[in-house]
Amino acid sequence: MALHTEFSLAAQTAFAGLDAAARQADLNRSIADLPGGFAKKVVAGRTYWYYQVKNPDGQLRQSYVGPDDVATQALIQRHGDTAHKLAQQQLVRLARSAMELGCADIPPKHARVIERLADSGLFSAGGILVGTHAFLAYQNIFGVRWTAGAATLDLDFAHAGRNVSLALPENLKLDTTAAIDSLEMGFIPNQAYTSFRKADEPDFDLDFLTSRGRTGDTPVTVARLNLTMQPLRFMELSLQDPMRATLIARSGPIVVNLPRPERYALHKLLVYGERAQAQRTKARKDIAQAAALLDYLLVYDTAEVVEMWVDVNARGPGWRKRLKEGFDAMNALYPECAFAETIARLTA
Repeated sequence: MALHTEFSLAAQTAFAGLDAAARQADLNRSIADLPGGFAKKVVAGRTYWYYQVKNPDGQLRQSYVGPDDVATQALIQRHGDTAHKLAQQQLVRLARSAMELGCADIPPKHARVIERLADSGLFSAGGILVGTHAFLAYQNIFGVRWTAGAATLDLDFAHAGRNVSLALPENLKLDTTAAIDSLEMGFIPNQAYTSFRKADEPDFDLDFLTSRGRTGDTPVTVARLNLTMQPLRFMELSLQDPMRATLIARSGPIVVNLPRPERYALHKLLVYGERAQAQRTKARKDIAQAAALLDYLLVYDTAEVVEMWVDVNARGPGWRKRLKEGFDAMNALYPECAFAETIARLTA
């Protein structure tokens, strides 16, 4: 049974072009790309420029741009530059062209949430898109379409919390909760603020996760992000060494952080045994996603899978037990893929 089908060469080429353009635009992004306007102030006889934008909580925030000099004027001109706006429109056209050629896109309402959190700075501050949306995003990266494990309605985000290795500015302060509220989509937080639900769409959840530490299952709050996350066992595997990737939506591309695919695959095997009996459907989806990824990775990225397999098995008996449990379940469901024989041969 084939666990994926290949995109056409045209679709693969279209995504490659879109990904390069989107990531370059994201790298070059400045306050001139955000909605708002410039304002000047005269201080002690000198003129300075500020950029003001309304925060999700409704308050007006001003960011210092610089003195009234040539460099600042160039930035102000770029903000209203027709060529710059045309470049943004071109990204939207590239995204829609890739969709028409068969690349995988995300639902508009999901894109709206992810884009708002991207604009708020969550991914720049180390946030990672995990769960099925990461699994869907790998399709465009690999140039394939999965045949199983792709159904989802919720959105999962993760962050390394206080252990984040990214060097964040000391003055960094985001308001993730306010960004969600500003969507006005009816998301209601749970008591711990680790998850947001929609009363009219009970399966469309926003979940914020982190790795489990000494405090066990106690939610972890990062004040600088105004974000509270639910710790989960084994989550650190997906949080380490994330990659940048481009999502496709009708509104345009969105650049986010994703787990490395080999880490994602083995993480799915690890959490299979953690699911309660009432979550057997999700457990089967975990296995389906791991199988699809490993079916691809064991052919095209063998070294990365073997390295991660050895790494996980070296993390202790609890890790080895859960990995074996998930791996055995995957082999039982997909015997034709011969995963056991392949892993045994590669790790001998």
